[in-house]
Amino acid sequence: MSERKLEQYFEFKCWKGLKQKSLDSKPEYIERLKYEIAAIKKANYSSYLLIVADYLDWARKNNIPVGPGRGSAAGSLVAYCLNITSIDPIKFDLLFERFINPDRVSMPDIDCDFCEKRRDEVIQYVIGKYGKDHVAQIGTFGTMKAKGAIKDVARTLGLDLSVADKLSKLIPPPVHGKPIPLSESYKQVPELSQYHKSDTPEGATLRWADKLEGTIRSFGTHASGVVISPIAINKLIPLAAGKDGTQATQFEMNTVEEVGLIKFDFLGLRTLTLIRAATDLIEKHHNIDIDIENLPTDDASVYQKLREGDTSGVFQLETSSGMRDLLVAIQPTEIEDLIALIAMFRPGPLGSPGMQMYLDVRAGKRSPAYPFDCLEPILKPTSGWIIYQEQAMKIAVKLAGYSPSMADDLRKAISKKKEKEMKKHRALFIEGAVARGHDIDKVTQLYNEIEGFADYCFNKSHAAAYALITYQTAWLKTYYPVEFMCAALTCDYENTDKIIKYIAECKRLGIEILPPDINESSTGFTVTE
Repeated sequence: MSERKLEQYFEFKCWKGLKQKSLDSKPEYIERLKYEIAAIKKANYSSYLLIVADYLDWARKNNIPVGPGRGSAAGSLVAYCLNITSIDPIKFDLLFERFINPDRVSMPDIDCDFCEKRRDEVIQYVIGKYGKDHVAQIGTFGTMKAKGAIKDVARTLGLDLSVADKLSKLIPPPVHGKPIPLSESYKQVPELSQYHKSDTPEGATLRWADKLEGTIRSFGTHASGVVISPIAINKLIPLAAGKDGTQATQFEMNTVEEVGLIKFDFLGLRTLTLIRAATDLIEKHHNIDIDIENLPTDDASVYQKLREGDTSGVFQLETSSGMRDLLVAIQPTEIEDLIALIAMFRPGPLGSPGMQMYLDVRAGKRSPAYPFDCLEPILKPTSGWIIYQEQAMKIAVKLAGYSPSMADDLRKAISKKKEKEMKKHRALFIEGAVARGHDIDKVTQLYNEIEGFADYCFNKSHAAAYALITYQTAWLKTYYPVEFMCAALTCDYENTDKIIKYIAECKRLGIEILPPDINESSTGFTVTE
């Protein structure tokens, strides 16, 4: 297919999707779709979205559960019209520029969630459609970390295991999941530094470990990343054979993109498996076919259960007692509250003054405060607190006259701490806002707050997509607790801790757990009369 015909087909599919969703008579949707189509065609990403839409369509036709969306792609109306996502970006006030910046074109990134058990079927479909020599999983390289290097060196030098254990225990714990390198460990732990300088087996171990730290130790494949090439991949990059017969790139993800290949992400999400298992049980025992993707999201009974802290088995909300406590404190009444909850339950927001202000407003102890009256429409859904990256971007547009693309540049500069770019945007933001008649001191204070917020502001597109799954699981548990808990037990049968927790939850709900029965039991947990 020629490039021109491909783009015509892409545009046809987008408008067809808008009509199928009965949105083709709404001016706001028409203008937004025109804008997005033009930006995507300009960036030459039409074929990319068509490929993603094709394998998602194949998955649905083959009864493979697909998630409503993930990441910034949920902010695209084109993705919604092509059924790549199930989230209406205009309804949820999501931004296309968070997905593709028309003025700063970079590789798009659409992560797709599939049923954990059937994800590989979708990958096999892609291999069958485009050819085995055109598809490969992305290779990954495991590098030596401080503790691993110490243990490997000690073993090679023939030292007693106690030497490696002693040194390893002196390495500080990871910070935000990132291991502390040896060079920094010497600064933080004087005893380790003394060993490093000493003429002892411990000193020799550490000095050799210095040389090995950071070197490649192992080769594997990316958990979800796949590349599809228009020509045989081995003509572009070297390949390696995987253990299961698949082929993988010998370049890691960033280098693969530098070559010009685009990454496609196929992720397995256990909750989708759970939802399908539950709806199958409901259909079997109640003869009701649940359309899980089109549930009304305003069911009062569901939110009542959530306000009571009934979260066992509910996606994203059963992770910890802290999440449950925050849920109860927020007292959700609509899907927007669940979106905010998912976005704010992270170390940055939890430790900020804004969190208490938000909770006080939710509890009716105070009224929301807005730095400028014109920002009320942007900040009202979150009680005056900036929680989402999209809010910071909209503030820049509304207050300082930024274009949507410039606002995304501001987000990237702050979130990635690009000091030169941050300094440039500080001047642009303040000058733009002052030129529109706003007080310079108040503008400067707001910009300082935005710089601080951007450290932890969350992508609302991702939070909205996952909040929808949260609501789906909460709805199933509210109306069909027996089938839901049966599905939860089956999906996590290998996780002893969860099994114990779910059995306790069944007892709380008055659901009896029966022992195995040769006449009634199946391979997993089953519902019996």
